[in-house]
Amino acid sequence: MFVTTAYALSATAVEGEATAPATETTHTETGVPHKEAFPPFDPRHFPSQLLWLAITFGAFYYIISKLITPRLGGIIAAREARIAGDLAEAKRMKDEADAAVAQYEQELAEARAKAQGIAGKARDAAKVEADAERARLEADLARKISEAEVSIGAIKTRALAEVETVAEDTAAEIVHQLTGATVTKADAASAVQASKG
Repeated sequence: MFVTTAYALSATAVEGEATAPATETTHTETGVPHKEAFPPFDPRHFPSQLLWLAITFGAFYYIISKLITPRLGGIIAAREARIAGDLAEAKRMKDEADAAVAQYEQELAEARAKAQGIAGKARDAAKVEADAERARLEADLARKISEAEVSIGAIKTRALAEVETVAEDTAAEIVHQLTGATVTKADAASAVQASKG
């Protein structure tokens, strides 16, 4: 069944001599006469070439279908599984990150609200304390003002009382200096009283 090229050539040469006269051609480079066509292009060799083509194609098909294709399919399936796993892991991590961001934003909002509440309480407490301190200072100032007014009134009364005495003494001294006469205290007091009225 298997036909080699040498056997095919010799069988063809024998058949060619027996059946048909050979056409002789001269080889252009060597000048040697050549009787037949190049064997791969000779139509008499097509059946053996087709047989070897079928055997080779079948062997390649078998190797590809039974060995290479399952391995490629396994590699592709493994890559698809790994990609699907990576995508699932990425989605899980994205969901966790989104949840962490949402929790962070919620805690931040709570912290801001708490800070505003604390600031409001501190502001209210400071206002109450400032109002109490202002009321205490105003009461203390009002007390000091009333004490000062009482003291000023007493000083004014004493000063007015002393003014009359000073005025009497001054009037007596002026009269003594101008006239040389001595004025009594009673006369000086009556003169000061008369000048007031």
